[in-house]
Amino acid sequence: MPRIPDVTLANPRAARVKQVRALSGRPARSQHGQFLVEGPQGVREAVRCAPSAVRDLYLTEAAAQRYREIYEAALEAGLFVHVGTPEVLAAMSPDAQGVLAVVRAVRPTLAEALGSLAEGRRRPLLVAVLATVRDPGNAGTVIRAADAAGADLVVLAGESVDVHNPKVVRSTAGSLFHLPVVSGVPLAEVVRAVRASGCSVLAADGAGDHDLDELLDVAGAAGRPAAVPDLAASTAWVFGNEARGLDEADRELADAVVRVPIRGAAESLNLATAATVCLYASSRAQR
Repeated sequence: MPRIPDVTLANPRAARVKQVRALSGRPARSQHGQFLVEGPQGVREAVRCAPSAVRDLYLTEAAAQRYREIYEAALEAGLFVHVGTPEVLAAMSPDAQGVLAVVRAVRPTLAEALGSLAEGRRRPLLVAVLATVRDPGNAGTVIRAADAAGADLVVLAGESVDVHNPKVVRSTAGSLFHLPVVSGVPLAEVVRAVRASGCSVLAADGAGDHDLDELLDVAGAAGRPAAVPDLAASTAWVFGNEARGLDEADRELADAVVRVPIRGAAESLNLATAATVCLYASSRAQR
């Protein structure tokens, strides 16, 4: 069993510490093409699923002992591992919990992601599209929900939040490294591309013409009317901005607009909850 090395980083004001901390801001991320992964769960998945993208791993001595599997997996992958004092790790990130990774940003294009998914495919596609979603917690939670539901791709369309924002990365709980995430593509372009890949495009909106439960009732059925979307087929769900939802022009891009039924007194569901319900409905129908 590898011995935990002695502390090598002890100065919280060192240049390296400042360079790592700067990655919490978008200018430094854009300049260096790197981002932060904070906390044991996210770092564990980065080391396990994307070791070639991990530039440096930082741990306190206590964290290296507690999360020995991360430390040993990083060594086995040949990664650069640094042990620092708690003060150094806190200076790099107050949310690191003693474990932090600097990761190279991999930004697949939409064409690359869809092309890779098409190779040897034998089951329907499931895609989550976020249209101008600005809240990092919501964006990260939808990525995590999409991963859990077995979705194939997430797209942050239009002026959505930066996928490498630290709050987005933390909210994904490692799911960012489980499925492709594309960003910066206009919604109309996304719709054209996923439709060309065989997906029907469903917009989630409280004023939708179709009820999600009713679509589940007829999913995959031979007698389903042609005008009724089939949740068992390849589907791209479009979810709108937290405050404004989808505007009329965005809804018109979709093949159908679907509402999640509200049976209680709640006015509505928040974005991440509605997205989770819709994605799981498609996942169940596709199975």
